[in-house]
This record gives sequence, C-alpha cells and structure tokens, in this order.
Amino acid sequence: MRGVVVLALAVTGGIAWTAPAQAEGPSGACAEVLALERDVAAAIVRGDTAAFDRMTSADFVMVHGDGWTRGEKPALVDDKASFMKRVASRSYVAHDYDVQAVELHGDVAITYGRYVGNIPSSPEGRRWFSVWYEKVYAKRDGRWLYLSHRTVDGAHYGLDRASVSSSTTGVTRCE
Repeated sequence: MRGVVVLALAVTGGIAWTAPAQAEGPSGACAEVLALERDVAAAIVRGDTAAFDRMTSADFVMVHGDGWTRGEKPALVDDKASFMKRVASRSYVAHDYDVQAVELHGDVAITYGRYVGNIPSSPEGRRWFSVWYEKVYAKRDGRWLYLSHRTVDGAHYGLDRASVSSSTTGVTRCE
C-alpha cells in the first residue's frame, strides 16, 4: 500500500506544498520513517557516530548540491565513511526540518522535503543554508535504514537562520 505524509505547508520558489489537515499525526511505518529521519539529523548535530552508523546502511551515499539536476557534477558526494567523518567532527550545529513528507512502497520509503542547516566552519554567508531533498530508506531485518540522500534544490545560503527559513505550518497527512 502506498502512503504519503506531508508535515508542513511551504511556498518557496513557486513550489506549493499542501495537504488537508488531519486530527491525528502519522502512524505506523510513516511515523517510524519520519522519526528515523529526525533521529539521524539529531545524531549528526550531536556528533554521534555510533547512532549514525546504526541508522544507515553500509552503502549509504549523500549527494550534495543540485548541479546534477542540470547535468553537472554534484558539488560533493559522500559515502558512509566520508560522511561519518563529518559527523565525528560535529560539522553541523543545526539540521532542522521545516517540510517533511513520506511516500511508502512496502519496505521502501522515499522522503522529501526541506531542511535548514548550519555549518559554522563554512565561509561567511554560507554558514546557514537550506536544501530541498529526497532520501531513500529500506526496512531490513525489521528496522528502517537510511540508504541515500540527494539534494534536489539548493543549497540556498544566507547570513542567519531567518534568511534561509520559510514560513510553514504543521500539517500532517498519512494515507
């Protein structure tokens, strides 16, 4: 069964996200995947390599930047080992979702949305950023694992959180 959860409403760059409000939050696999996504972000900010390792597959890959959407090379591609170094060094001090959605396909989940991040060691004007993303998760041996991240729009940079944040409202939907 296919399900979709939309956790926010945002209008950015001409893209509008909407969903009817629902009294209850997501449940079942939808809630599990969204919780895992937030747990991964929290582990990244804490520098918790053990948690990140447990929550990601051995063949994890992260494609940074949206150049690939125009036929260019990605800005950067991390495998699990190289991204674990970023986690260990606590590069990120913020990794906060303002839009999250899940599309379920049995034991595969695709998430997409937008997050705001902060990497203090980046040059001035690039420390705060937002990206639209698509991620892939798979249920293996009874638990969800994070397989892949691909930036689909961004990064968009600013001087502070406010300059890269969007106005959102908490809307949930699970089918």
